[in-house]
Amino acid sequence: MSAKEKEGYAFPQGFVWGTGTSAYQVEGAWDEDGKGESIWDRFSHTPGKIANGDTGDVACDHYRLYPVDVSLAAQLNLNSYRFSIAWPRVQPDGEGAFNEAGMAFYDRLIDELLAKGITPFVTLYHWDLPQALQDQGGWGNRRVTDLFAAYAAKMVERYADRVRFWTTFNEPWCTSHLGHEYGIHAPGLKDPALTRQVAHNLLLSHGKAVQSMRAAAAGLGLTREIEIGIVLNLSITEPLRPDDPADCKLAEDAFKLDCGHYLDPLFRGVYPQVVAQGIGDLQAGDLAQIAQKLDFLGINYYFRNIATAKQGPVHPIAGQEYTQMGWEVNADSLRNLLVRVAGDYPEAPPLYVTENGAAFAESFDTNGQLMPDVRRQAYLESHISAMTRAMQSGVDVRGYFAWSLLDNFEWAEGYARRFGLVYVDFATQKRTIKASGHWFAGVAANNAL
Repeated sequence: MSAKEKEGYAFPQGFVWGTGTSAYQVEGAWDEDGKGESIWDRFSHTPGKIANGDTGDVACDHYRLYPVDVSLAAQLNLNSYRFSIAWPRVQPDGEGAFNEAGMAFYDRLIDELLAKGITPFVTLYHWDLPQALQDQGGWGNRRVTDLFAAYAAKMVERYADRVRFWTTFNEPWCTSHLGHEYGIHAPGLKDPALTRQVAHNLLLSHGKAVQSMRAAAAGLGLTREIEIGIVLNLSITEPLRPDDPADCKLAEDAFKLDCGHYLDPLFRGVYPQVVAQGIGDLQAGDLAQIAQKLDFLGINYYFRNIATAKQGPVHPIAGQEYTQMGWEVNADSLRNLLVRVAGDYPEAPPLYVTENGAAFAESFDTNGQLMPDVRRQAYLESHISAMTRAMQSGVDVRGYFAWSLLDNFEWAEGYARRFGLVYVDFATQKRTIKASGHWFAGVAANNAL
């Protein structure tokens, strides 16, 4: 970190400091109180799909321990908390009757957050589709786009008196590609053609949901409008050799394709041509429906992509640090990404960094006490600093959410990877705030780096 960066940075008044979780990763109670089966329940129960045979059946037992976790969030001085609603918990089959016991759980969670002065940011879909809908074709079935819009409207009707900030989808790229092309996430399919249709149907579902949510909110006669956005995992692609024209062209083409796949339809009502050609069912009016006006765009950033025409292996790059996930640590690329998105898409709304964090193995001293997680703290500090440099360049960033509040079920990796600011002993469910968590609490309290 340069001397200038060490001088510190004071954030604007009202800047959002938060952490996040998702339902399947923390809640547990996978089949309790009327909850329906999700595609992640089915996938994790399939032998060989998850490291060590882990499942999210119990996870962090957040379904019961949410008051403890909200208290921890308050101890971290968070003014916001991002969580997802499990669709099959509130509507077991994804259509038809809603489950009052599941709905009441989120009432309790929201009320607990508000009682601690923490603003809830609700995500409507973080990968756990009702299995009953997957049995009908899942996100490949266009009918599900209307069912999602109806579910979204119902959630607004129930919670918008207390919830202002709403996200339709978290990382649709992961749902479409990891779940339908590479098969390493639920529902575990490997069908490139279906992947392109799923990606389109997710965006179409988003657009329809934005419309239904605004209509539902208008019907409530709220004294203030809800704010709606979407969260994308965006990784800027940069050339391995910045002075090599071939590497630079590959990087530019990759950015326009990867980020343009989502940003172009959301904010310009068009697809890159190569993307449109791969969608089997692209109907008139779809793109106009996708391009609904949004109040914010969430960006999840963990690592950059590297482009090169050079022959032979690229990773690891000599001298670079890598997380336990094998992801390169490169904070400058977060600054570059934020500046690029804001510059290329002036029509986009204000930005939030909705996920940013790192998995590193924890260590313990001879007395069994958790040692300071200095690498995670350094990761967070360098990336928050990079975000401030983007803000100083004029990018309108309204908040930062560290991933994650708790160590939790890390999808295909099971419990072998820990991102949390709070250590979870999964055998006892004991929580311990890590050194990185105490450091982050100081940043949030002072609203300054």
